[in-house]
Amino acid sequence: MRLEAVELRLVRLPLVRPFRSSSGTEETREAVLVRVETPTGEGWGECAASEEPRYSPEFNGAAWMVLRDLFAPRLLDAADVEAAGVGGLLAPWKGHRMAKAAIELAVLDAALRDEGVPLASYLGGTRASVVAGVAVGIPGSLGELLELVGEYVAAGYRRVKLKVEPGWDLEPVRAVRQAFGPDLLLQVDANGAYVLDDARHLQQLDEHGLLLLEQPLDEEDLVGHAELAARLTTPICLDEPIRSADGARAALALGACSIVNVKAGRVGGYLEARRVHDVCAAAGVPVWCGGMLETGIGRAANLALASLPGFTLPADLSATDRYFREDVTRRFVLEDGEIAVPSGPGTGVEVVRAALDSLTVRQEVLGR
Repeated sequence: MRLEAVELRLVRLPLVRPFRSSSGTEETREAVLVRVETPTGEGWGECAASEEPRYSPEFNGAAWMVLRDLFAPRLLDAADVEAAGVGGLLAPWKGHRMAKAAIELAVLDAALRDEGVPLASYLGGTRASVVAGVAVGIPGSLGELLELVGEYVAAGYRRVKLKVEPGWDLEPVRAVRQAFGPDLLLQVDANGAYVLDDARHLQQLDEHGLLLLEQPLDEEDLVGHAELAARLTTPICLDEPIRSADGARAALALGACSIVNVKAGRVGGYLEARRVHDVCAAAGVPVWCGGMLETGIGRAANLALASLPGFTLPADLSATDRYFREDVTRRFVLEDGEIAVPSGPGTGVEVVRAALDSLTVRQEVLGR
């Protein structure tokens, strides 16, 4: 398949409500979208980076630059581009996994649309729908937290994830557990806000029957995570350190976690995400699909990934109205606690051009 053009768009979507974690507060979702044009059609991808490098070293300004100046020209110059070969073509450049994932997804989407194959089928998905969880940011008060959780539980979300940080952890977890009972699937995410010396404090989470404790320590501290895991009964889940299948294998060998959060952007694409899934499945380790406040393009691809058999825990893939009033694709809805996996070719969603144009703040086309 030959690429005739690559289009970059920066879109800005206002969030329904601000989302705060230990990494900072987001009031809008700014995303780089990638469209590739082929002789027979087009494909879309989305970069999971944010406006600023808080969650990861990657951010939209840098992603735009490497996509425009390095990745797109390389693929446009190639005589033949296959999705499985995108990683090799971009291998000379280190890092920038989220930008690589975006353009790989666009190529994969275009190829699968030509073939009439859904992304979920291509990846090996086995489910028609995915059990949906919801992530709750750090609010202004306990009262507001309980109101939000109540709203999401009433909507049908089957798992609730609370963002925590020092000073906002034991009390909110206790309050939610008391208010909603022991049957609510409840987990917490620290985004690396603690240190190993906090182990005794974190041990107090064990009494609340949490599904998991996600990323309590710094992403570089795998040894610390292994030591912490030995001191807690709550399972440790890793997020930020898992950047490849080899990284997942190393973390599991160290005993740094017993659950893995898989994010395609963070590991460099959906093909590598499938390899992470396979490593964990072989080790008998459950995985779940994390979200990055994606637009409908990224959400559709994440649902396809989360349909794989090893994704046995609820995903951070909520309905569209959890985040946005307007999106660049059709809206995803929650039905009986689950969201349907798109069944059309490629990602299975179509871009709504009017919405896309209204949300676009920057645009550039290469190759024409």
